[in-house]
Amino acid sequence: MYVDKDNSEAAHQPTSPIEFRLDAGSGVPTYLQLVHQVEHALRLGYLLPGDQLPKVRDVVAELAINPNTVLKAYKELETKGLTAGRPGQGTFIEGTLGQVTLPDLTDLRRSLVSWVASADAAGLDEDGIAALVANVLRDFRERRGSAEGRRHSAPRREAGGAA
Repeated sequence: MYVDKDNSEAAHQPTSPIEFRLDAGSGVPTYLQLVHQVEHALRLGYLLPGDQLPKVRDVVAELAINPNTVLKAYKELETKGLTAGRPGQGTFIEGTLGQVTLPDLTDLRRSLVSWVASADAAGLDEDGIAALVANVLRDFRERRGSAEGRRHSAPRREAGGAA
């Protein structure tokens, strides 16, 4: 086994592909902001099974937050089946969330950037754009929910006869 004596131990420490950011004005609890960022990174393919989340002490040092807040976020992710803690090693991604393929994601992002530019040109500010998107998403969920309800509650037809 070859050992390079010039490299420090820190150079061999794995780094996490995610770096947390906090928005103090969002009204969202800090631990949930961390959970949501991991979920978003999973959905977008930035985090994959086997990836390591930042160590609790590193998040605490970087964001100046209570270690219990980070532990609560990591416990929530574990409860959801997305991560698993490995004693002495850290917390690792174990599960996945629905992902879109990278080419599809690129196309969707390009369309969304174009749409946001159109909304801006029409005079909507960031809050107006967010409100419109939230409204459309709510309507979409309601339509999708009622469509699923109709599928599950539709009477079954017997072969060759009416319901």
